[in-house]
Parts: sequence; C-alpha cells; structure tokens
Amino acid sequence: MVTHHVEPYFLKVWHYHPELELVLSLKSTGTRFVGDSIKKFEEGDVVLIGKNLPHMWLNDDVYFQKDSNLLAEDIVIHFNREFLGNGFLETDEMRPIAELLQKSRHGIKFIALPKKVIRDILKINRLEAGFKRTMKFTKVLYQLAQHQTFELLASEGFVHSFKKNQNQNLDKTYEYIFENFAQPISLDDVAAVANMNPSAFSRFFKRVNRKTFSRYLNEVRIGYACKQLIENKSTISAICYESGFHTISNFNRQFRAIKQMSPSEFLAYQKRQSN
Repeated sequence: MVTHHVEPYFLKVWHYHPELELVLSLKSTGTRFVGDSIKKFEEGDVVLIGKNLPHMWLNDDVYFQKDSNLLAEDIVIHFNREFLGNGFLETDEMRPIAELLQKSRHGIKFIALPKKVIRDILKINRLEAGFKRTMKFTKVLYQLAQHQTFELLASEGFVHSFKKNQNQNLDKTYEYIFENFAQPISLDDVAAVANMNPSAFSRFFKRVNRKTFSRYLNEVRIGYACKQLIENKSTISAICYESGFHTISNFNRQFRAIKQMSPSEFLAYQKRQSN
C-alpha cells in the first residue's frame, strides 16, 4: 500500500505493525525514533522499517505552533515480506532483497542515495496498483539492496528484546519511556506500567535487553541530548535538564559512559565532521 501524506505535522504515535515500511521524507524536519535509536530526520531521507519494529516521526516544535503554515510530507510504502509470493525471495536472484529485508529488523537509513532511486520511489506513488507498480517497487528494493552506504538504527539488544508475541508488557514500557524520559522515571513507575513487581521487572528487563533499566533509560536520554547538541538548540547545561538529568556532573558522567567522550568533545567532533 502506497500513501502520500501532506499534513501540518506527522502524528505523534509510537507504533509498530507486521508490515515492513519504506519512508521517503519529502518535506519537514524533526526527530525519528526507531527502536532505541533517536536521530534527526531531514528532507530526502529514505528509511526502511522492519516488521514489528516500533517507530515514530516527530516534527520539530515549530510545526505545532498555531500560526505555522509549514507542511509535513512523505511517501510511505507498506508491504509484506512475501508480497511477491511464498518462496520467491528464496531464489538466488532475489537473495540481495531477502538480505536487505533481514537487515531491516534494525531499521535502515540509506545515505547518499542516487537521485534515480528517489525518482523511482516518487514514480511508485504515481503508478496505479498493479503489475507496473509491483515491478517498479521490486526494482527499488533491489537498488536499495545494492547500495553500500547505510546506517542500522535500532541496536541488536533492542531488536532481540522486542518480541511482540513473547514480551507483551515490554512494548508498553518502551512507549512509556519514550514519552516520559525527560521527567523523573523510577523502576517502580515502569514496573507498574508492565503490571509486575519492581524486582521481578528488573530481572526480566535485564534478561531480555541485556542491560539494566537504568542503563537503557540513560541511553535514551543521551540519544536525545546528542540530537539537541547536533541541532545546536541550547547550551550543554540546558540540554542536560531537558534530557531528564538533574545534575551536570551526572549528565557528563553518563554521556562519557555511553559515548566515550564528553558533551563538549561530542560537539567539537560533530563540527569537524560537518566541515
């Protein structure tokens, strides 16, 4: 299914579904949440989201202002892995596409795609459903499979932990964390969301995520802080509190533990990379 969205802003909904999803961002900027990945999105970004991988595109604050005349536009293609028929992707000719879809369980952000691929995605949106659209889409997937410059988004730990049928309570806790990470969150809070006692939840969370709840929460907060630093929206001190930390010393300590550098070193590194 191909959908062309043109809205004042994208819906703020943290969700997942059994279909895979290919997204071409045409207009607007903001923050893209894919699993435990928090990254800035821009016009022209192409991202492939795997089956049952939670995600959300959140526009910048300016898009939600009452007097804003900005628009958020994208093309979204939802499809099943077996859209060409059972077993078709197992053939030697389709192996590159099968491997691409396997990698998509992390979410894939393609970097420096040729303009021809973008044009082909736009053409899919203009074609009526049927043979020509299916063949054009298959061609796009093959082009993406051949493209060697990309970034995997969600971590291996998150991908293995998010099993919809096996861990039904965890999706609620992930949603709660992403919606409230800037506020104080205790182990008791998330355990209540999961309908478990705190000690049992702590053991359960560590077993499936291969990290403690506090480490996971800090990674989400530091990911958001990195996004703010990259966008140069505020001072390091202000970003510390906006990200959910209560002291600069703890913010610096957690930042270094996760990024192996201080916030100021991260800023300097980003500036060097952009020059």
